Amino acid sequence: MSEAPISDPGIAGRLATGAFLLVDKPRGPSSHQVTAWVRDILGVERAGHAGTLDPNVSGLLWVGLGPALKLLPLLLEFPKRYVGLISFHSAVAPRDLDRVVAEFTAPIYQTPPVRSAVRRERRVRRIHRLDVLERTKDTALVDLVVDSGTYVRTLAVDLGDALGVGGNLVELRRSGTGPFREDQSVTLSGLADAATRARAGDAATLGALLHPMEEVWKEFPVVRLRASAAAAVAHGAGLAKGGIIGTSRPYHVGASVVLVGVAGELVAFGAALRDSEETAPAREGWVIQPDRVFVDPRSYPTPWKPARGPASTSPTGSGA
Repeated sequence: MSEAPISDPGIAGRLATGAFLLVDKPRGPSSHQVTAWVRDILGVERAGHAGTLDPNVSGLLWVGLGPALKLLPLLLEFPKRYVGLISFHSAVAPRDLDRVVAEFTAPIYQTPPVRSAVRRERRVRRIHRLDVLERTKDTALVDLVVDSGTYVRTLAVDLGDALGVGGNLVELRRSGTGPFREDQSVTLSGLADAATRARAGDAATLGALLHPMEEVWKEFPVVRLRASAAAAVAHGAGLAKGGIIGTSRPYHVGASVVLVGVAGELVAFGAALRDSEETAPAREGWVIQPDRVFVDPRSYPTPWKPARGPASTSPTGSGA
């Protein structure tokens, strides 16, 4: 049964503007079930997770609350860190394991398993790091950092095949997502205790667990907009070069970029249509295509006037 909403003004305000929880998912329940429990514990209407963990996998699960749900696609771009136990089907010489581990620390081809939620197409995923922490003659405890969307269970099978002995994943725990670590997460029982204290008047613990959306979007290139450009984006327009005041760091075409207003408010995020180096000399054309808008367009003046007659003009304010 869902609990009543938390009335503390600070907590209510944080939830209304959007927040994230880093939950330590236990083995057993699905990611969807854990998210539903979080929603019920906090008494909120909207919650969703990013980066699904199988029921028998534990570790860091991101849960977005309220408007933070719109940022979940950005979380999927973070590399993931895992600790896993691989069982090989016969003994493996240490030098052979070291050789194969080195070969797999690179971009690799993967085909999603049959029981997956995505289309089974061969794709490339990068293994950024693959370290053997402990080993026996037929097991290896590994610490790995991989691209989002990498199937670690498939990787374990591929390692066993490369060694010529076969193998499978026995245990897996997600220990990090991008710059965020498992020691920043909270168990479901810990979250329930914090919510109970908040309802009793002590909201400090729960407040510390609710991460603001800025902690996520500041990890991406940030583009500052002129006031007229922010208004245009809020009303659904693309972004032209003239609407940009500055950027936090370079980015390439296709990269996810965050758009903020003059006051630093999150306006939208979208995809770069040009490299940032190509944006500077651009005189015309869109340079960023917004994907999801976070501001209420009613709080911004309409940056263009509709054309008279049946046809309408294209928005131009984003290039101002």
